[in-house]
Amino acid sequence: MSYQEQRGKLLSFYVRNRRMPGYQELMALMGFSSKNAAYKLINRFVEDGVLKKDAKGRIAPGATLRGARILGVVEAGFPSPAEEELLDVMDLDEYLVPNKEIAYLLKVKGDSMVEAGICPGDMVIVERRQAYKPGQIVIANVDGEYTMKYLRRERNRYYLEPANAKYAPIYPAEGLAIEAVVTGVVRKY
Repeated sequence: MSYQEQRGKLLSFYVRNRRMPGYQELMALMGFSSKNAAYKLINRFVEDGVLKKDAKGRIAPGATLRGARILGVVEAGFPSPAEEELLDVMDLDEYLVPNKEIAYLLKVKGDSMVEAGICPGDMVIVERRQAYKPGQIVIANVDGEYTMKYLRRERNRYYLEPANAKYAPIYPAEGLAIEAVVTGVVRKY
């Protein structure tokens, strides 16, 4: 069995069972008669990024097993000849949410940020941080209500600015607390 076939069998097992196989299961899956063969295959998969090992030695899917292939670039301006070439493999989860312990997703409701490319129904990836800067898109509690807007500063006063000309900036009357910063937007067509 070729390496690609082994990788395919491993991926099929993972998709079907939503977990990685143990050594005995891997031996049966690949038709190995020794645990050493399974161990060597796992190490090769780890070297190639197909698998990764945690601190306790347990295996988990690596970027090249879970990820999407990057096949090239596409011109968004004038048309150009397209060439398909495998450039890399990207794990979208790692790319979009590298700091899982401080990140979460929120579903967007409303159109006040459409000019920033954030539309109703989109999911925004946000992170809690120690500090926030003017110019960032933030999740804020303003006068007891939550909203997503640009954080702005005028003299020594912070306010929130929408990315839609239909809406006016929000100047807090009682209080403004920044909860998180937007780090990404996910839209599914």
